[in-house]
Amino acid sequence: MREVIRRNRSPIMVAVAVVAPLVLGAILVPFRSSFANAAAALTFIALVSAVAVLGTRVAGVVATVSAAIWFDFFLTVPYDRLTINHRPDLETTVCLVVVGLFVSELAARSRRHQRALDESTDFVAMIHELVDLATSEATPDVIIDRASESLTRLLELRDCHFETSLVDPPLARIEADGEVVHVGVRWPATEIGLPGPESEIVAQWRGRAVGRFVLTPTPGRAVSVERRVVAVSLVDVVAANLRDRRNAV
Repeated sequence: MREVIRRNRSPIMVAVAVVAPLVLGAILVPFRSSFANAAAALTFIALVSAVAVLGTRVAGVVATVSAAIWFDFFLTVPYDRLTINHRPDLETTVCLVVVGLFVSELAARSRRHQRALDESTDFVAMIHELVDLATSEATPDVIIDRASESLTRLLELRDCHFETSLVDPPLARIEADGEVVHVGVRWPATEIGLPGPESEIVAQWRGRAVGRFVLTPTPGRAVSVERRVVAVSLVDVVAANLRDRRNAV
């Protein structure tokens, strides 16, 4: 049940954004003759804020519009009509809309920053885990397998495997700075994902290649430059390990 709610969180919150202000307006109807409209508007703003924080930007905007409509319909004269005859009521409605939209935008930015922070933490943990494995007694095959799993998860790939030799001409390649180069042209992976059917990241350490990871991307799945840079860092860890082992032989 929780998984169903998580997957459908956005449409559920939009539905709440539509219905909740209607319910609140109906609850306030018996008190509209004794309850100041400014106070009622603050109640609607509190509801909009809750929806914006718990839902999405779209849910916040929908809640704002819904709140303005039902505030007008239930609590401004003439009642039960979408008409406002008094300037103070009009000003209150406008303020409700402006504050609701502002809160929705702030909540959306806060969620975006939190997601970026969580991602950064996950990226550091992913690299740290592979470094720990590479500096242990683990075999190269184990390290490569772990790197392949991490790359698959990080870049949302359909498949990933390691090859000890490079091919010519090369596949579409993720460079050290995260840029994707395909047939000599920079590829907009942030917008349309990695080029297929296969791409590659060359495993090289101090200018010398020791192999490559061949990536089978999910078509159309956008991949941020941050994720691509982390992917190159993971491959660098593998390359350093393989190079050290070869030098030790």
